[in-house]
Amino acid sequence: MRAAREPEIRASFVNCSRGEAKRLTVPRDLDARPWDDLDFLGWRDPGAPDRRYLVAEREDRLIGVVMRVPSQPREARHHTMCSVCLTTHPGDGVTLMAAPRAGKAGREGNTVGAYLCNDLACSLYVRGKKTPPTGGRLKESLSLDDQIARTRTHLFTFLDKLNA
Repeated sequence: MRAAREPEIRASFVNCSRGEAKRLTVPRDLDARPWDDLDFLGWRDPGAPDRRYLVAEREDRLIGVVMRVPSQPREARHHTMCSVCLTTHPGDGVTLMAAPRAGKAGREGNTVGAYLCNDLACSLYVRGKKTPPTGGRLKESLSLDDQIARTRTHLFTFLDKLNA
């Protein structure tokens, strides 16, 4: 992903109003992010623990989405797998994130959900730059490039459902 700046990140959101996008918290450390290793920029809102944000680049355009996580964490006794990067995490390391659909459908309350890494570090897990405390990635015969392509395919499938 190419490095993005705050104004273009705010302008990228497809499932919230311009006013909401203007008020949301954007990470202050954008210059320190490992952009070359990211398939998307994902972060948690420090002022609203139930909110997550994801911004991806697709065909030279940024697409941002607002997501929410359940306020009551589920009791997880097992490892759960992220539906985007296929990394397994113990406990609440993978969380169901629900995003309002774009446009009229979202205003009517329709959402799309996906189980994602709670820290939204999918890109770093796939590339081996970060490992979960326990669990991890299954040994695969796919090349790293193929694993990255699969991760991006899963990500774009999720984003496409928001815009359908």
